[in-house]
Amino acid sequence: MSKPKRARSLADNEARAVTRTIRVSSQKLNLVAALIRGKKVNTALADLTFSRKRISETVLKTLQSAIANAENNHDLDVDSLIVAEAYVGKSITMKRFHVRGRGKSSRILRPFSHLTIVVREVQEEEAA
Repeated sequence: MSKPKRARSLADNEARAVTRTIRVSSQKLNLVAALIRGKKVNTALADLTFSRKRISETVLKTLQSAIANAENNHDLDVDSLIVAEAYVGKSITMKRFHVRGRGKSSRILRPFSHLTIVVREVQEEEAA
């Protein structure tokens, strides 16, 4: 006997991808996530491909994973997908020390973040 299946937290026309413990601050990652939020998937892929931000490569991988989840796991049409949600959460913060003059030291915080991207299949009249 196994446990009963947990109810799906997303709607039937949605798929999600999560990337955890990304080595960037939440604020910087949210700038890139805001760049693609609400756009069609093809436009979002193009924006991330040509973005000059360092973290846009990781966001691009997460978006491609969400698209693959939608296509393979949920049988959604890739051409009618939009980025419904792209949100960022805080993760751990590594504490490091930097040596300063006169035998002192200062603290350096190295933050990590989580990224979640939800894509949704929309009808053509809704997208226009």
